[in-house]
This record gives sequence, structure tokens and C-alpha cells, in this order.
Amino acid sequence: MKRKSDRENSVVEDGVVDANNTQEPSDLRGDEKNIAILFFLYLLQGIPLGLCGSIPMLLQNRGVSYRQQAEFSFVQWPFSLKLFWAPIVDSIFSQKFGRRKTWLIPIQYLMGMFMLLLSNYVDYWLGKEHEKPNIEMLTALFFSLNVLAATQDIVVDGWALTMLKRCNVGYASTCNSVGQTAGYFIGYVLFISLESAEFCNSYLRSVPSDVGMLTLPGFLYFWGWTFIVTTTFIALFKHENKGRLSKGEELNRDIKHAYKLLWDIVKLPAIKTTIIFLLTAKIGFSACDAVTSLKLIEAGIPKEKFAFMAVPMIPLQIILPLVISKYTAGPRPMDVYVKAMPYRLAFGLIAATLVWITPFVVINGYVPAYYFVVLIGLYFIHQICVSSMFVASMAFFAKVSDPAVGGTYMTLLNTLCNLGGNWPATAALWFVDPLTFRRCSTDYANDCSTITERELCANTDNGVCVMQLDGYYIESIICLIIGFSWLRWGRRKINILQAKPMSVWKIVFTRNR
Repeated sequence: MKRKSDRENSVVEDGVVDANNTQEPSDLRGDEKNIAILFFLYLLQGIPLGLCGSIPMLLQNRGVSYRQQAEFSFVQWPFSLKLFWAPIVDSIFSQKFGRRKTWLIPIQYLMGMFMLLLSNYVDYWLGKEHEKPNIEMLTALFFSLNVLAATQDIVVDGWALTMLKRCNVGYASTCNSVGQTAGYFIGYVLFISLESAEFCNSYLRSVPSDVGMLTLPGFLYFWGWTFIVTTTFIALFKHENKGRLSKGEELNRDIKHAYKLLWDIVKLPAIKTTIIFLLTAKIGFSACDAVTSLKLIEAGIPKEKFAFMAVPMIPLQIILPLVISKYTAGPRPMDVYVKAMPYRLAFGLIAATLVWITPFVVINGYVPAYYFVVLIGLYFIHQICVSSMFVASMAFFAKVSDPAVGGTYMTLLNTLCNLGGNWPATAALWFVDPLTFRRCSTDYANDCSTITERELCANTDNGVCVMQLDGYYIESIICLIIGFSWLRWGRRKINILQAKPMSVWKIVFTRNR
């Protein structure tokens, strides 16, 4: 799950801190209900994110190609692209209805209706196990659902700054982190587990059944109505505190100004180098990060057991940033980034080796205890590398962002960072099949490279397409070479960027532009 840290410096831009830089001590009295509302709104936001993480596992059991998995991976993109419509959400609203409710109410109603629509047809589009799903329809609908969730995120982030008292604004990020993590856990781990008949029969039922305790249509139906009911209560009973509207927020109504500000930041020479850096930094990890989990499921690990590995990682994801932040607090936070990168790149080979041995260890869905311990241990080490690079990059973004436009600056850098992870992941999934070599068991001249040839093989003396070389292993080697080659360039560039004076990161900014 991607962490969203683009709001870390938004407090300065949105006028939450007084001009004299004084800060009141935190006082939760009177804000308890507001914190509960924010937590639940962020939890709702995490539900579609968790679902979009679980659907690829369901698709993998239906024999979809990796090119189809790549197509579905586009549903992860909206949170990386929300910067492009965030100024519109911040600038157009009804003063009478409320700045944030103008967007939140219709957006959440649409999310609820999308889920209700999906609940009626998702089984038909997804198909039963070993049936071909309608990837195009699933991708279009879940992409649309995530566009709505990303827009809801923009709205709730903005509302949090005025919903809470100024002395409690710091709790907004806590509500975001805890709420979204809880929602993701429900939509991913809880759903995958309760959807599995094997898990339910083993741990929750006295009488076995061939279906899980939860179905995807039922899950979508429940949360669809939850969205609609929650939104109705907020529309009727939760009012915006217009007295907390800051001067900075009134100025943000100029859409042209917002987009011009973004363009001024992009034109900075230091930012141009940073853009190239961020959009290419994660190419070397793409095969490991995007394909390995699907390959392990294909190799025999039950999807619910794989999903459960996320449970021990939740406290780790909370603790690790606190520990790592001690090493990124200095003037050169990206030193931690480049030090962690070789280990994360090498992990690509470890992951490929793990995928290769898994079919010999996991037989008929039985995962030996020692293998599961090794898997969690490797996942733990990998998470340390991921968190180190994440915290280092966030510290660097905070360091170089112009305080006068902190929120916009941070959002832009985070958008680039997220895009730099999304496009290589989609590309890695896309190229697995073209790089895979197969031959027909009954016709050696048939390389099974197209659907027609695979059907011809099946019709030739009941032949089967036998894999000779998995494209995943080729990708792993290519990514390793690209990653270490990039590291030579990237280490040099980041040293130059960290040595630059702060003046090169600032823009000429006037409020009345």
C-alpha cells in the first residue's frame, strides 16, 4: 500500500500556522467527534484501495495473462495523478453548501453507487475460477472508483485543516495513516481471508463448505450502502466551520494561479533533474515488486496465506519510519536512500530464487511452517529497504520544498515519486508474457506465442504449451542490470542535488500573480 505524505507541509500553505509562527498546545476537548469522523472517512477511502490490491490475486486463480494483470494495474494510478485535478477541487465550490461538502457528498454517493453496481455484476465480469474474466470492464470500473477515492482524499485532507482546531491539526495525519491502513486491511487481508473457503473451513467453521464466509458481491454491497448511509449523515448533521477558513484558502480559489504555480516549480533546473531521478529510480525494483507476489501464488501459495503476511508488517510499517528518521534528519537524507538501494536491488535475485524453489516446497497448497517463516523473514528485510528509501525521500522532499508553497511542492514531488513506481510496475507485468518462451508438447514448431497457436496446440493430440523459460527470470536479470547501472548515475546526481543551496529550490512567488 502506498503512503501519501504530500500533506506534510500543507499546513504552512493553508494558513494553519499563524504568521508569527506560534503554536498552541494540543487540546482534544471538543474535537473528539471530528477526529472520529476523519478516521472513518479515511477508513472508507482505504476500502477500495484494499480491494484493488486483492483483485489481482483473484484474477491469478482465473488464469489471466500477465498482460491482463498489467492492464488491471492501471487502477492504481489515480492516486499518483490527483495533483492534476486537485486545484479544481480546491477552487470550485458552493459557499452556501460548504467548500468541502460540495465535493465530498456527491463523490461518496457516487462511490457507494459504483460499489452497488459492481456488486450486481462483478461475478459475471470476474467469472468463476478457471474462467476468463472481463478485464476491460473490471479495469474501467475500478479505475473510476479509485479516481473518486483519490478525489475524496483531496477533499478530506483539505477539510481536516478546518474541521480540527488549529492546535489539533497534527492529528489529521494520524487519522489518515491509521484510518487508511485499517480500511486497506479490511479490503485486502480480511476480505481475502473470509472469501477463502479453505481458510474459513480451517479456522472459522465447524461444518465445511465449498465457499467462503464472504463473497465479493456481498462485500461490495455492504460497503456500498455504508458509503451512502455515512454520506447522508454527514450531509445532514455535519456542518463546515466557515469561521476557520483561512486567508490562504480564499486565495486558492484562482485555478489559473494554482496551475501556474505548479508550472513555475517544474521549470526550476533542480526540479527538472529531480523529475528524471524520481521517474526512473524504481525501474530496477519493478519485476520484484510487481510480479513476485503473483508468481508465488501461481507457484502454489494460497492467496489468503500470502495476504496474511501483511498483518505482522503493519506494526513494522509504523515503527520503522520512527527509527529510520533518526538517520535522515541531517542535511543529506538521501544518503540513506542510495545506501539501501543496492540491497533492495539484490533482493530481486533472492525473490527470483524463492519463486523457483516454491513449487518444490509448496505441494497441493500446503505451506510448510519453515517456508512461511523464511518468507516472512525475507519480507521483513525487504520492508526495511523499502521504508528506508521512502523515509529518506520524504525527508528530502521536506528539506527542499519552498515553505511559501509547501503543500503544492510536496504534492508535486510525491506525485512524481508515485508515478515513478507505477509505470515500471505496469511495464514489468506487461512484458512477462512476451519474454516467456513456450513450446507445444505435440508440435515443436508451435511456440504458443499467440492465442491462436495455443488453441491449435490444444487441438493437436491434446497438446499443452510447456514453459521453457519464464519471462519473470529474464526480467529479474534485466532489472538488476538496469538498477545497478542507474545507481552509478543516480548516486552522482543526488550528491549534486543535496549539495545545492536552498535558493535553487525556491520560486519567485507573489500572491497577487
